[in-house]
Formats: sequence, C-alpha cells, structure tokens
Amino acid sequence: MRRLWLVFSQTVTVAVALLFVVLTFKPEWLPGGRVPLALPAPTLIQAVPAALAASGSTTASFAGAAAQAAPAVVSVMATKRGRTDPHANVPGFEEFFGNNAQRRQLGLGSGVIVSPEGYLLTNHHVIEGATEIEVMLTDGRSTTAKVVGSDPETDIAVLKIDLPGALPVMRLGDVRALRVGDAVLAIGNPFNVGQTVTAGIVSALDRTGAGSQFQNFIQTDAAINPGNSGGALVDAAGVLVGINTAIFSRSGGSMGIGFAVPVDTARSVMEQLIAGGEVRRGWIGVEPRELTPELAESLALELRSGVLIAGVLQNGPAAKAGLQPGDVVVKVAERPVRAASDLFAAVASLEPGKSAPVVVQRGKQQLTLTVEVGKRSRDARAR
Repeated sequence: MRRLWLVFSQTVTVAVALLFVVLTFKPEWLPGGRVPLALPAPTLIQAVPAALAASGSTTASFAGAAAQAAPAVVSVMATKRGRTDPHANVPGFEEFFGNNAQRRQLGLGSGVIVSPEGYLLTNHHVIEGATEIEVMLTDGRSTTAKVVGSDPETDIAVLKIDLPGALPVMRLGDVRALRVGDAVLAIGNPFNVGQTVTAGIVSALDRTGAGSQFQNFIQTDAAINPGNSGGALVDAAGVLVGINTAIFSRSGGSMGIGFAVPVDTARSVMEQLIAGGEVRRGWIGVEPRELTPELAESLALELRSGVLIAGVLQNGPAAKAGLQPGDVVVKVAERPVRAASDLFAAVASLEPGKSAPVVVQRGKQQLTLTVEVGKRSRDARAR
C-alpha cells in the first residue's frame, strides 16, 4: 500500500510539472488555445475609467465650468501714485524727462462681475490707493471703474462699471456645500499674461491666520499667482465659491497653497458696501482665551467647549451686560462658540446698536445675558 501511494504521488508531481511547462511554453497544445494566467495590462488600464464612471466620479474635463465662468472674470489695472523720483530736484531733470517727478505704478489684478448692474468683486489690496482703475472684459470691452467701497479687514472691494450691452454675470454658490477634496478652478490674469484657468481641489476649509482675523479662508492647491488676486475660485459647475486673495510662497510664485475669501463673506461685505459704503461690525469689549482641557481642569470647569473670558473692558457693552472674567461663552445670538475665532466671527456679525443674547457658563450655573452691541473700530483689540 505504501509503495502504491509513493507511485501515485510521484505521478501527480510529474504531471503537474509537465502541465506547467506546456502552459508556459506551448499553451496552443492545450484544448481551447492560449489560456492567459493574468489580465493583460491594456485591459486593466481600460478598466480604470469604467470603474470611475460606475462610481459616479466627475469627468476629467472642466471645459464646461470654465466656459461658463470665465467670461465674468475681468482684468483690473489700477494706476497708483508712485514714489517721488530722487532726481526730481536736479537742474535740467524736468527739461529732459518731463514732469514725472512722481512716477506712476500700475497694479494688476482680477475681478468678478456678480450683477447685471455692473458690480464687481475684487481685492482691497488690488485697488488700494488707486487714482484710476481700468477694467477689461474677455470680449475686448474696457472701461474705467468706480470704487463703491472697500473693506481692508476682509480684503474685499466692490467696483462699479457702466458698459452698453449685457454683461456676463457669475452665479454665486453656497460655501456650506463645499467639501475638502471637491474640484475647483482658479480663474484670473496671472502676471498679466492673459486670462488663465488652473485646476485643483479644496485642500482645507475655515483656514485662519492667513492675514486677517475676520477670515475663514478656503485653501486650495489650484495654482494662484500674482495677478490672480481678486479673481474667481469656482466649483466644477462653474459657480463662484470664493475670491482668490493670497498665496503662501517663498519665491513669489505658486507653491500649491492658495487662499480664497468664501463667497458668503464676500457677498455680505458687498451688500453692506453697496447699501452704506462701509462695513459695520459688532463689538462687545472682551478679551477671550482658548479653553484647553488643562485650563478647564485647573479652573474646575465642568464643560470642555467654549471660550474663556480673560478680561472685560470697563464700561464696555459686555461689562454693562454683566459678563465677568472667568465666564465661559458657549453661544452668541444662537451661534455655538467653540473657539476664539468663533466668538470673534459671531460678535463681528452682530448689528451695532441692537441687543443680542450671550449664553455663558459661570461655575455650575448657565446664564443668558443681553448685550447692547457696540460698533467695532478699526483699531479695536478686544472682541
């Protein structure tokens, strides 16, 4: 019996070896012709787009979005007073060089037409100090623009143009629907080479510390370069989601870290500038401090979310309402407050002169205080 088993195992081993040799070198000897052992590479490559399509992914082309949004993006050229020429007092200077003691500077940027009446959104730093602003559309039309208003705090400015014929207008989107990873396009006039469209994704949302305490920037890796300032950041449907405003760069060129003002912030600023020529922000007069777990434990606080009030300005709105150092603000006018940036944004959005409820935790007691909101000045440090 043992001998039979050995003969059987040896026979099977030899048969498997022969089959392997035939499959490798002469597969046509077998019935049915060649039997592939693996899926050919071309079939795998062809399967990738099919899998993407089956998963509902967007197509690789953004031509439709670019075609819809690009006509509403304009080039902005701002003429500014330059520095006085150091040779202006040299005898004979004016005779040879003319009366150009104060050289003119030309600031280049972009803008977005957002209403049929000719209102444009751009950046404050693009038109700051300008004596004349010229706007050029993609269809070749150009005109001078009037400054309706400007807000340095958010780096948003509103211009007004008057041209015969219809104007291309970009639709405003909803930032709340934007997600990290969504495809976006940056449209503008970088380095004055002409209108350019670059593609990327939303890298992050609610970015702070990029130049303004009023901002919750959209971060993107779509290439943004000098000249793109004031241009459009649009989604894959060609709808405006942000105004490109800044880049992080060590060389002056794009490093894949760009920032855009969310369109809801830009819209709010625009509406206030059109209505009254200025942006009015709320102020209550408190000095906030982030509530860390260690700080909450050291102060024997039961809650772990909110903003600790480190100081209250004497005779300020918060002091008059009864806020005290050591209180933890958890809500302002129905808006939850989890960080100092939340408190700042919530207070800034309040209308000066109106009353607003502020919910605070004081020890084990939760209180709702009514604050008469003041108007924030440009140099105010307290919230």
